[in-house]
Amino acid sequence: MALLSIIVPCYNEESTVETFYAHTSAVCAQLDGVDVEYLFVDDGSSDRTLEIIRALGRREKGVRWLSFSRNFGKEAAMYAGLERAKGDWAAVMDVDLQDPPELLPELLETVRGGEYDCAAVRRVDRKGEPPIRSWFARRFYKLINRMSRTEIVDGARDFRLMTRQMVDAILRLGEYNRFSKGIFSWVGFRTKWVETVNVERSGGESKWSFFKLLLYALDGIIAFSTAPLAIASVLGLVFCVIAFIAIIFVIVRQLLWGGSAFGWPSMVCIILFLAGVQLFCIGILGQYLAKTYLEVKRRPIYVLREEGGGHEEGT
Repeated sequence: MALLSIIVPCYNEESTVETFYAHTSAVCAQLDGVDVEYLFVDDGSSDRTLEIIRALGRREKGVRWLSFSRNFGKEAAMYAGLERAKGDWAAVMDVDLQDPPELLPELLETVRGGEYDCAAVRRVDRKGEPPIRSWFARRFYKLINRMSRTEIVDGARDFRLMTRQMVDAILRLGEYNRFSKGIFSWVGFRTKWVETVNVERSGGESKWSFFKLLLYALDGIIAFSTAPLAIASVLGLVFCVIAFIAIIFVIVRQLLWGGSAFGWPSMVCIILFLAGVQLFCIGILGQYLAKTYLEVKRRPIYVLREEGGGHEEGT
């Protein structure tokens, strides 16, 4: 039988693991001609998440798990899961049930038909989300799609089901600074989008604060666009032209009327403004340099502490 690997990143999700498995396994039991393996990736949880996953793995033959030595982030967890998935297809799902398992049969049939290599889920609303967070999220998608040649669909979730060919292509991109929404799009392949409404968490609390989401958005822009560098260059050129025109103006005014080159307060304001623009541009360069620095060190994306599966205890 064909095999479907379901990759489930987990970080401090002790209240949702059992609920997720019960709900998802009930849906997967209805899939014809398909075996299912669950690959839970514990991202250095500090609660009982790993303990619960271990117990589940001893009880259920189709459950495997990985555990990191510390928290490396969801991106690393997804990569580790894809790297160790054995299935003909692989699906990535959140353990909090915000990715409805009921969509799995539709996603599988879409990919199984051969017309598409990936079936992905996008939210068509953001009901229940703070308004300011929703507003910034929509602005982010519009901004990155204008700045990058890699299209990222508004409302796209990590919940998707992919063929083995697409998974192998993603794994070839072994970059340290990962932005999976962009990577999924960059590798290409034919993708069908399945729409769903926003679903509340089944338990626990979101680990994504506004600040973390902002940093994640900046990582995405830097990873898939060099437009900020171009903006910094254009700003430098524009201010050089403005400064040249201003110098000509001051010289002409001094020659015609004399004694008109005063105004220290305004001069200080101009200097501070230009210094701020320079620091902003240097900051943009610094972000790209920092990402390059992390890449050239060739550190592993994650460090594995424990792995187990089936009825065997992890080592």
